[in-house]
Amino acid sequence: MELALTAAFASSALLLSNLASILLASSKLQARRLIPPPSDEQPPVSIVVPSRGVEPFTQETLQRAFSLDWPRYELIFCVAHADDPVVKLINRAIVLFPNVPARLLIGDDRVSSNPKLNNCVKGWEAARNHWVILADSNVLMPRDYVQHLMAAWRTNTGLICSTPIGSRPDGFWAEVECAFLNTLQARWQYAGEALGLGFAQGKSMLWNKPMLDTSGGIRALAAEIAEDAAATKLVNGLGLRVNLVASPFEQPLGQRRLADIWSRQARWARLRRVTFPLFFAPEILTGVAVPLALALVAAASAGVSLPATVLAVLAAAYIPECALAAAKGWHLSLRMVPAMMVRDVMLPAIWARGWLSGAVDWRGNTMTIGTKTAELEEVSSGA
Repeated sequence: MELALTAAFASSALLLSNLASILLASSKLQARRLIPPPSDEQPPVSIVVPSRGVEPFTQETLQRAFSLDWPRYELIFCVAHADDPVVKLINRAIVLFPNVPARLLIGDDRVSSNPKLNNCVKGWEAARNHWVILADSNVLMPRDYVQHLMAAWRTNTGLICSTPIGSRPDGFWAEVECAFLNTLQARWQYAGEALGLGFAQGKSMLWNKPMLDTSGGIRALAAEIAEDAAATKLVNGLGLRVNLVASPFEQPLGQRRLADIWSRQARWARLRRVTFPLFFAPEILTGVAVPLALALVAAASAGVSLPATVLAVLAAAYIPECALAAAKGWHLSLRMVPAMMVRDVMLPAIWARGWLSGAVDWRGNTMTIGTKTAELEEVSSGA
């Protein structure tokens, strides 16, 4: 009986912490809303977009970048290799939208083991304005993209970020990707901010350029293999905070395969383990696997129905997740609960893989992640 009580208590505590994280995240998040156009007195902004390869939504994300409701902004596209097929699409967009100042810079500055950061260096150094946004090429920028980022800036802010919110999934495995990105990873990141533990997310980063330049500039982000981890440590070291936008931005997914999800999540897990090992260690407790196992131990010891226990735990875990997605206007479908279940089956294996070293592919770049460090082995050109 003592074992049953201990296991039941531990399971309940984990389910309550799961619910608490959802409530905390909900307190920081707002449903998607349109911010009115800014006045002409707003400061000019430079948007640096590192690009590589052509994806299903590349043309749409490019069009969105040229259609922002901000009075003065420039676009600086960065591509490592001239033969990348995305070069043609970017040049075509620059011609189609002549009213938006835009440039394409090509070159590979090897300042770090992070291929994305290497691609951004030339754009950062070419930026003309004091406010600079580093934006991944697959972010689906709304018209009020800049407004949302600027509205989140406070007197004690050193960096504004947005987590990616998965949208437009095509197929079940893309639904699983949504389950990872939205009600798990974004939720915990916003819960962390609510507790004063803001972590940077590299999808969209708003920087005050003079502030970062006085601390070593963008090259200072080479201190860690992941630029968002380096950014978090740099900003905290200055006594400032990383803040998140109230309404995070979409990343359209399209089709996904199990192999895509495993590769991406395993890579991120290993990067988190290398950069923030103390925060990575308890990640095994997220998801439903551990509380469900403990609940089944308690039920078996106490003679309680095992199927009823499984249903109760799943309901306690997934109903609040679905409610969060519905409240914030995120993707929600009849397949989301099965997708969440598959995600939670994968989580322990991903966490275990995170502790192991090995080579990974980062959009065509071979990278070896060891027990404490990571390094870039080679960069292949093209898509």
